[in-house]
Amino acid sequence: MEPIQYSFVIPCYNEEDNLPILIKRCQEILVRDDMEIILVDNGSTDRTQQVLAELLGPATKGLSSMKVGINQGYGFGIKAGLARCKGQFLGWTHADLQTDVKDFLKAIELIEANKNITNLYVKGRRYGRNPIDVIFTWAMSLFELMVLGVWIPDINAQPNLFTRTFYNNRTSWPDDFSLDLFVVYQAYKANQIIKIFPVYFGKRVSGIGHNDTLKDKFKFSWRATLFSFKLRKLIKNNR
Repeated sequence: MEPIQYSFVIPCYNEEDNLPILIKRCQEILVRDDMEIILVDNGSTDRTQQVLAELLGPATKGLSSMKVGINQGYGFGIKAGLARCKGQFLGWTHADLQTDVKDFLKAIELIEANKNITNLYVKGRRYGRNPIDVIFTWAMSLFELMVLGVWIPDINAQPNLFTRTFYNNRTSWPDDFSLDLFVVYQAYKANQIIKIFPVYFGKRVSGIGHNDTLKDKFKFSWRATLFSFKLRKLIKNNR
């Protein structure tokens, strides 16, 4: 049996309706013995845990699940999953099916096409979105450039994939939705070779996302703003 090279985490919070399709798609892409996918029930209050138990069994090669008892944030669920990963490359995407889990295979192709690069960070960049979302994303990148001094395109795009060394050298990962900003910013500051590839961003199959309404977008932007200033303060204090 080949050692695991690629580990992917998918946090699931109240995703019971999306899980049958998500699990089927995960099974379809597990075509290699050196891949694993970990579905994290991130403190769900619906039937996510029951559906996972019904659909996943010991014969589901490369696909497993774990449970976080109480939801402590999006970032907390991802961190819990990453701690279980066995691979030399680790990453995550979302469970809402707006980005296809097949993008994991595209990320692997990029890594293997650049196999001599030891400090590689692979990230998606979304297309197919509505103009309002594109404007919010661009504005967020511009704001981070002014605050942190780094231009980061499409900060919250998925998937993200990085080396175990990069993972082991990072501390104080946030528990909330600022995790995406924190990690990709750390990649830029650590002089990782960042490879960005296009990923189609479709409509959510079922349920309501955390950032679907205009009000949610402003709330998310406000939280990102507060975290950005906190991150800048930490950077200044550690010089």
